[in-house]
Amino acid sequence: MSESRKEILKLLGDFSTIGITLAASIFVGVGIGYWLDHKLFKGKTAPWLTLVFLGFGIAAGFRNLFRMAKRKDL
Repeated sequence: MSESRKEILKLLGDFSTIGITLAASIFVGVGIGYWLDHKLFKGKTAPWLTLVFLGFGIAAGFRNLFRMAKRKDL
């Protein structure tokens, strides 16, 4: 395998990890918020905790994105 092909595959793996990490963070945040709304508080707080934890998931995803970008710059 040529050196340039290895580099391309490595970059492709890095970019796919970024996308999966961002999406997973958001889905976990929404899942926790939904569970808290509907199971723990019996729907009394719906949709507020889902929205709050959606925000937490988005923030966590972007935090991971910036950490990965910072690590790549070194």
